[in-house]
Amino acid sequence: MKTNFDKLFILEIANNHMGDLKHGIRIIREFGKVAGKFDFRFGFKLQYRDLDSFIHPKYKGSVDIKYVKRFEETRLDQKQLKALRDEIKNNGFLALCTPFDEPSVDLLEKHDFDIIKVGSCSFDDWPLLERIVKTDKPLILSCAGVLLENMDKVVAFLEHRKKEFCLMHCVGEYPANKENLQLNQIDLIRNRYPNIAVGYSTHEDPNNFDAIKIAIAKGASVFERHIGLETSQHKLNKYSSGPEQIEQWLKNAQEAFTICGFADKTRHISEKEKEGLRGLKRGVFAKGPIKKGKKINPSDIFLAIPNVKNQLLANDLSKYSEFYPIKGIKANEPVLAPNLKKVNLRGKFMNILNKVKVILIESKTSIPDKIDFELSHHYGINNFEKHGAAIINCINREYCKKLIIMLPGQKHPVHYHKKKEETFHILYGDITLNLGGLEKEYRPGEMVIIERGKKHSFSSKTGAIFEEVSTTHHLEDSFYDDKKILKNKNRKTEMTFWYDCLIKPIV
Repeated sequence: MKTNFDKLFILEIANNHMGDLKHGIRIIREFGKVAGKFDFRFGFKLQYRDLDSFIHPKYKGSVDIKYVKRFEETRLDQKQLKALRDEIKNNGFLALCTPFDEPSVDLLEKHDFDIIKVGSCSFDDWPLLERIVKTDKPLILSCAGVLLENMDKVVAFLEHRKKEFCLMHCVGEYPANKENLQLNQIDLIRNRYPNIAVGYSTHEDPNNFDAIKIAIAKGASVFERHIGLETSQHKLNKYSSGPEQIEQWLKNAQEAFTICGFADKTRHISEKEKEGLRGLKRGVFAKGPIKKGKKINPSDIFLAIPNVKNQLLANDLSKYSEFYPIKGIKANEPVLAPNLKKVNLRGKFMNILNKVKVILIESKTSIPDKIDFELSHHYGINNFEKHGAAIINCINREYCKKLIIMLPGQKHPVHYHKKKEETFHILYGDITLNLGGLEKEYRPGEMVIIERGKKHSFSSKTGAIFEEVSTTHHLEDSFYDDKKILKNKNRKTEMTFWYDCLIKPIV
């Protein structure tokens, strides 16, 4: 079952049980009371080390090496560790464990922990990782002091083995000063590995309650803090939090989640907000009388405030939407939505663009980014697949270059030019060109010159791309045999074609 890494708070006991089982159980119970006040998911984490093999025989019993001294002074046997794990589960929390050696992985499997946490020092400990990935446990890995190249290697290693894991930004200073927290590293990890959960393992001063808010705002979803209970017998270190500090930390997290709101769906927009914004939007008004059934063009309207209830707004207008009055509209009157038949052509246009995209990709045609693009639809956009062409306008100076894309079965009607002379250079597919009444099929690599005044039409059986190289292109220099085409003043739709349209979905 997939682990939910969302709003998971890990309370790290580490060696703060002080080698005292009763004290460890008390920590779990006291912090469990705090956790019960919040609607988050909580886990308590222990650390396992097989001290008999973990510490070199020469240094056992050393008091000069702080880690050796601390680990040996806080040693618990396997039965006591299992008792702490059981206390965590009996209180309804997830049980996590950080193993520092292979025998500890064996033991945490035996004790059936829910999640394995990999400490920063073990992030690229390959012998340990090879043992850990043999388990069926999800993983959380801290990244303190890890180079990006090593992070890439470990991420690839885990992904190839289809492991479920989370990366935790972490600073390995205890405690870490504010200027060293480097919370922007959360952005780096999220951007570099967009499909991997990211968390924040915190070692700042226990009275720092601001960093958690920033981490949440940056998209972290798993959080870890060291905890402990101070008694007359046991003192807390400088980076571990007591119950009151954890409660304040969680309150700040709760507030941050409230302020940040949703990230996976659009927020709720209140009626009050909608009403306030609508009052600032420009309404659509008739410049002069608009007849029933006539398509409303930009020249027929003007935009102004205030708008009235049910009025068409500037926000409703786009080149993909057409409006036809059900009854006539007088000059200066608001254009009301209930009095309109609306035709939304966006879906049609996007479908065409996706077909053009397929041909561009299959042909491996290189095109510039952010370039003028037009759909020529002589008999309306609904007939584009039968009659028309997609045109990428590359250059139009004293000389002109266009890329013409034809869909399979598409035809371009008979026409001629008075001012420009053209050369067609076929790049991909097939073009059947009728030039002055003579019809011939052209294939990639072939070229043909079309002189001024020469009537021509063309079509493609399987789809095609060809260059049109010519003298300067002039508007109104295309003369069609079918006079209905010349009367259609809306036979071209102009757009901008972005290169990333070839690699991203067009919607």
